[in-house]
Amino acid sequence: MPPSRRHRSSKKASSKKPAVVRTLTVSELGHRGDGIAIDDDGNRIFVPFTLAGETVTARVAGNRAELMEIIEPAPNRAAPPCPHFGVCGGCAVQHLGDDDYRNWKRGIVETALDRQGLTVAVDPMVDAHGNGRRRVTLHAVRAGAEFRVGFMRARSHEILGFGECLILDPALAPARAITAELADALPEAGKRLDAHLIATETGLDADVRGIGELDYAAHVALADAAVALDLARIAADGEIIAERRKPILTMGAAKLTPAPSSFLQATTAGEEVLAGLVGEHTRDARQIADLYCGVGPFTLRLAERAAVQAFDNDASAISALDQAVRYTQNLKPIAMNVRDLNDDPLLVSELTPFDAVVIDPPRAGAQAQARELAASNVPVVVSVSCDPASFARDAAILTAGGYSLERVTPVDQFKYAAHVEVVARFAR
Repeated sequence: MPPSRRHRSSKKASSKKPAVVRTLTVSELGHRGDGIAIDDDGNRIFVPFTLAGETVTARVAGNRAELMEIIEPAPNRAAPPCPHFGVCGGCAVQHLGDDDYRNWKRGIVETALDRQGLTVAVDPMVDAHGNGRRRVTLHAVRAGAEFRVGFMRARSHEILGFGECLILDPALAPARAITAELADALPEAGKRLDAHLIATETGLDADVRGIGELDYAAHVALADAAVALDLARIAADGEIIAERRKPILTMGAAKLTPAPSSFLQATTAGEEVLAGLVGEHTRDARQIADLYCGVGPFTLRLAERAAVQAFDNDASAISALDQAVRYTQNLKPIAMNVRDLNDDPLLVSELTPFDAVVIDPPRAGAQAQARELAASNVPVVVSVSCDPASFARDAAILTAGGYSLERVTPVDQFKYAAHVEVVARFAR
């Protein structure tokens, strides 16, 4: 190694501040689920698994801290229902009482709107956890000749192996054992595999990622594993290896088979709640555009009473929607379009025919499309978002263009996590 590179490396290492044990008073619960304390210099320090009003001892490095001891607990601290809470990286808030938990999630939405200067009464949060999350990703990391299987530890790349997760749909209870069997079936696989599992009405749908190019023996091994584990379907990096039964999801009157690892709402109840609000907000519309439609959870339900044009950049999702439409009777006309709305949003002239537009973008939001909508005369826009901050930014664009933000409803399908969905109605 050249001397100059050695010097830069050692300088970087020496500049890292050592952790210091400190006593802190937590002043608020942040939007990501960490407690926030303010030190004597006015710096914010994030302390996971703490609540407002608590006095704690923590190991502090920079603006991050590791909780050591709770000296004075908050009166609203609850006993976490999962023994792995605080170790597993999947849940941020299990230690907050139910009423305060609901108010905290609702407050995340209120704060995002307030930062954009938007004033609207936010509905009480709707609990859409239902039977639990119907999709999960587990990791298998090679440790010598074997794989260690489970979720990631909190703030770590280390695998935490355990047998049960309280937030999953019961159909996914064997997810860890299935992931272990799939890893064992691929002894030549690399250092890490990810198993994406979806609970469907006809069984589990598995997509194993990170394998690389498969030879014939690996194809046979995965197909045999699908039989032994009674999987509906198994794929590798999106390529279907064996389909013993079509994985089926009911969406309104339709039966849909998604592509491997397709994006789906986290819970069945969440999809139903979101679709119900979308239907309520567009009940008088007869020509609807469904933007970022995915596999069509809104399109298929809306088409029971209105003509729909559906747009998404995922060709496999559009293909799955097309197949569902072909085998579903009594739907109004549905036109499906593969289109990247981030780079190529619907223009004002293209929006003219619609009575309502439904938009459900990814986490980054839909700034370009929001600008076109703001310049249009579409009577009703319904926004569905998984990120309150990007939702509020796009909402500010719409209201600046003359829309009135009539209603905002937070929906919680990510129990104990910092994520919250938003459904909002805008009207001219």
